Amino acid sequence: MALKTVMKIRELWNKYYADERYTTYMDVGLFMVLLFGFHFIFLLWHHYGYYPIGGAIAALQDSSSALLYRQTDWCLSNIFNMHYTLDLPIQGFKDYDRLGGKLNLAVAPICSCLKQWCHWLFLMLLFPGPWKHKAWYIPAGLVVIELVNVVRVVGIYLSMYYFPGSFEIAHNYVFKFFFYFVIFLMWVLWVEKFVHTKSER
Repeated sequence: MALKTVMKIRELWNKYYADERYTTYMDVGLFMVLLFGFHFIFLLWHHYGYYPIGGAIAALQDSSSALLYRQTDWCLSNIFNMHYTLDLPIQGFKDYDRLGGKLNLAVAPICSCLKQWCHWLFLMLLFPGPWKHKAWYIPAGLVVIELVNVVRVVGIYLSMYYFPGSFEIAHNYVFKFFFYFVIFLMWVLWVEKFVHTKSER
């Protein structure tokens, strides 16, 4: 019974997906279902300690946050010429903002882009498209996400320096939105260039 239901759904999907009047809506709808669906799956997985690979996930977060810390330090010192004190035990930056107030920012393991990496993998593995291109597009997307995370942490630091008291807005809203906006743009590029080719359109 369950198999028949799945086959019926697949049949209806293929029928309407082939109709250009519905294709765009179905693409966006599937994107939203996969993105928000995985959000709750990830929260549940996090609640249970990333079972059964909790140890590996913890090690990945530690190593990726350490890399993020070094990348952020390089960008702030070499590109923006910022002067601060490194707090190595907590992977932190100590400075004074432009008004003379204390500025403290730490790059914790949770700052790694584990969730965004998993979002990207889940989205791209389940979304339609040629696997020969997924083989390189998925890893490329993971690299882009890591670079975006560096931009995010650097941006949060600069926001705290130039606009004291802006941490909550920068961390919880501005750069979180920017993160998922970039993922959305990469998905749009995938759909336009590899799912629906010019010949198909």
